[in-house]
Amino acid sequence: MQYLRIKKKKQFSKLLKGGKRAHSELLTIIYLPDNEKKMAVCVGKKYGKSVVRNRIKRLLREAYRANAERLSPTAMLLIPKVAEEYSFAAFSREIARLFRKEKLLEDPTAEGISPKCKAAEKDGV
Repeated sequence: MQYLRIKKKKQFSKLLKGGKRAHSELLTIIYLPDNEKKMAVCVGKKYGKSVVRNRIKRLLREAYRANAERLSPTAMLLIPKVAEEYSFAAFSREIARLFRKEKLLEDPTAEGISPKCKAAEKDGV
């Protein structure tokens, strides 16, 4: 699943000022309807050293990618909440739940999480 990355300050500002927010236990998403699927991850220094921050970003990007197949064109910023431990299964579950809750999916009848996410949850990753 291909998506564009949000990199410019102008795009971040537009998203932060005009975007809608959705919260869960592990993460906050800020989203705005757009003509393409765009995504960015924001992980500050309060989450730990660079190794930890980069792992969180990798997990969030993969969880987004696994769930974004049914996503309608949206610009999105993912912000995790500080926790002791982070996992792909937990992020994937929360992203899927937030997508359904905020009605961001193109096919409203599609439920659940992707098979890859189910397998990771089963393995405890």
